[in-house]
Amino acid sequence: MSQDDFDGGPIWNEFQWELHLNEIEKRSEQLRQFITSDPKGNTPRWITLLQESLDELDAVEAFIEEELLLDEAYFPEDEDDWEDEDDDWDDDDFFFQNEDFPFNQDDDEDFDYGEEWKELSDDFTLSDYGSIDNLDVYQEARNFAVDILKWGETIPTHLQTKQVHEFVSNVLKITAKLAGGYSFGFDQDVLGGNIAYTKKALHSANEALIHLQNMKREPFIVKAVYAKFHDRLFEIRNEIGIYVQELRDRFNMGLE
Repeated sequence: MSQDDFDGGPIWNEFQWELHLNEIEKRSEQLRQFITSDPKGNTPRWITLLQESLDELDAVEAFIEEELLLDEAYFPEDEDDWEDEDDDWDDDDFFFQNEDFPFNQDDDEDFDYGEEWKELSDDFTLSDYGSIDNLDVYQEARNFAVDILKWGETIPTHLQTKQVHEFVSNVLKITAKLAGGYSFGFDQDVLGGNIAYTKKALHSANEALIHLQNMKREPFIVKAVYAKFHDRLFEIRNEIGIYVQELRDRFNMGLE
């Protein structure tokens, strides 16, 4: 499927991208069984990742990278305008780059890190020269995912219900989908894809809230922990909603 398959012209909106991404997700599920160590799905992926990783943060980043690779496998290779031919960065370089990118030490003197730079920082983050590490909602979602994995490890195996697995899985997907959206960039021709991916992060946040609420009275989650998780997840969900609207405003301004 290419952009020309739609009647909307060469620039897709979020809904056209959403159709394409939904198809990609269906195909990635078929590919998943060939790259995971548990093809039959007997062990939840988050547990396997914890077993294979150095720590919880490493497990979260491994999940993000895996999700990005699964989706990328089904993007058309002949769409030259989707990817800069001169761009030699791979996914690892883009998402886990040094926090100083794209600046080097020689560039430091060209910037004023005072109040003026702070005012420009958000605009810089939402550009093709920014880093996802400076996107606040991504950082909050990733930190939350790390804490949820730490909590999940404390739950005895016999109490790890389907609700637990679905909750943890959706929390991990929030961060992965935010990363997937950011990887599209902020140019007009791909911004719809950014929005569509970010909406999937919003969907996962809503799903995670539902599963968390269903676990409210389970013996493995005390009232104080539930309240803390709910407050953080609720705030992340709201921030993603605001972020989606900001991206939509940017897209609509480009159409004027």
